[in-house]
Amino acid sequence: MEYVTLNNGVKMPMLGYGVYQVDPAECERCVSDAFSVGYRSIDTAQAYNNEECVGRAIAKSGIPREELFITTKIWITNAGYEKAKASIEESLSKLKSDYIDLLLIHQPFSDYYGTYRAMEEAYKAGKVRAIGVSNFYPDRFIDLATFCEIKPTVNQVETHVFQQQKKAHEILKKYGAQIESWGPFAEGRNGMFQNKTLREIGKAHEKSVAQTALRFLIQNGVVVIPKSVHKERMEENFQVFDFTLSDEEMKQISALDREDSCFFSHYDPATVEWFMGLVK
Repeated sequence: MEYVTLNNGVKMPMLGYGVYQVDPAECERCVSDAFSVGYRSIDTAQAYNNEECVGRAIAKSGIPREELFITTKIWITNAGYEKAKASIEESLSKLKSDYIDLLLIHQPFSDYYGTYRAMEEAYKAGKVRAIGVSNFYPDRFIDLATFCEIKPTVNQVETHVFQQQKKAHEILKKYGAQIESWGPFAEGRNGMFQNKTLREIGKAHEKSVAQTALRFLIQNGVVVIPKSVHKERMEENFQVFDFTLSDEEMKQISALDREDSCFFSHYDPATVEWFMGLVK
């Protein structure tokens, strides 16, 4: 496993297992499978409705808690100091842990300033080892990072070969924050798994398209959290540290960047109104 050291000195695995869209009915089994494969970083969120399943898998794993890196996120309906503070305690209870390794604001809407103050308080109390944000575009990230007391350690954003976040990556480096990818496979959009460039480069290394895509991100310093409910795919996604893409191969994949989301834009008024409808 490769690691990155966050701006507060905490070490974070470059590869983790994400449980977004994993049905709570099978989440515990999936996380247990991920542990058996070798994953030690698990990414969940309040909005995924499976924190309790992750907690049960942790409790049954027998793995020392200090060997795990658990991430969760505060949802928009829990925004604001008081609600966020209560939700942190609830997440700790569901995860069956005395602390959270990385706590993120899930969306840059509602009173995320109040949310962040609650996170800073939890960090000072030792209930959280690192705090950060998710889905913050550079403008909102700069605003929060400039005026908060404890600088964000991570920004988890849509990042894959078709949306490489090159400009955002530069901003995050400037402010000392680590970029982390959600959707590293773009959920198969744009014909990703049939992409000729990825297939040919993968073939040269006897690797799959998925492994090639993950390796590209990791070599660019991006933390990745691929999701699969199939153990064999978890194993495949884990085998990305035994090969290296050449400079020319990195250049070819870099050229796939479309610099646009495969999902939605936080600048789109209709998208923002949808999020606002959740908290009205």
